[in-house]
This record gives sequence, structure tokens and C-alpha cells, in this order.
Amino acid sequence: MNKLALALVHYPIYDRCGGISVTNITNFDIHDIARLARTYDLFSYYIVHPYESQRKIALRIIEYWTGGKGSQINPDRKEALKLVKVVETLQQAKDDLELAFGLPPFSVYTDARTVKPFLSYSQLKRKILVSKRPGLLVLGTGWGISREEIEKGDFFLEPIAHTSDYNHLSVRTACAIMLDRIFRLK
Repeated sequence: MNKLALALVHYPIYDRCGGISVTNITNFDIHDIARLARTYDLFSYYIVHPYESQRKIALRIIEYWTGGKGSQINPDRKEALKLVKVVETLQQAKDDLELAFGLPPFSVYTDARTVKPFLSYSQLKRKILVSKRPGLLVLGTGWGISREEIEKGDFFLEPIAHTSDYNHLSVRTACAIMLDRIFRLK
């Protein structure tokens, strides 16, 4: 297991009009990002949502696949979903990592837009390998994490390049690309 964890933030994020908003947790994000976290042997995957009702829905889905009938139907899914932790704030995810590793994590925020200065994928991989601190890769939903939240991060990851004027990958797709680039590099 490596020292990198993921966090999927649902607030504060931008809506399509540029206002601060909150998004709903989706079943696809729970399952697909958990499978990515397990595939790349990450420490954990935090789903960050401020509303208790949304957290309860996520926990019910996770429980079905880790302890309910779903765990018998699909043991591979159970193994992936065991990595998921549902928290109210990003600080709770950071506190959990600090408790597990004895050191506060460094946070690396992501966005489809360029925010400079940023770490390249190879620089982040090196940081993960040499740092005694765990890392937290922070992804947003909606139209991206608010600038005020991003400014709280220690680093910003190089955005995924695109070849057209369309720049709106699903967070699951972006996460897969990022993890592949981080861990594939020699």
C-alpha cells in the first residue's frame, strides 16, 4: 500500500454559472473511484460531503457491497469499497491520514483549468516516494473546486491536456488518467 489517498470533494465547488454550490454523491463515483483506489493500491478514498443525508446514502451503498448481499455476489467490489471513507469535511480526511501515518498529509489539488505553479505527474510521483508524509490527491465535482479551497492546498497538479475546446471529463475518467500518469512513470 502506498501513502497516497484520494478525496472527492462535493463542496465548495462551482456550478455551471460560476457560483459556489454542492453536488450530489453518485453511485458511479463511489464504485469506480474505489476500484481505481484499489487497483493503484492507495491508502484510502475519502468521499467528502457536508450533508448528512448524502453521507447516509453513500454509507448504505458501501455497506451493501462490503457487508451485505453485495459482498457475497462480488467479492472484488467488496475489496475495493473497503477503502472508502465518508467524511463531512476535507479536514476530517486529513486528520484521518495524520492519525494513520503520524504526520500531516501534503495535499495536491486538481482542476481542469491551469493553476500555476503546478507539479508535473513525475514530480508528484517522486514526492510520494521520498516524502515521509502521506499525500492526499483532491478532486472536485461539478465545475471544479472553488479557488478559495484550492488555495488551501500545498500543491496543484498539472491539468490533463486536451486537444479541443471541450474540457469537461467526468471526475472518474480524470482520476483514472491521473493515477495512470502518476504510477506509470518510470
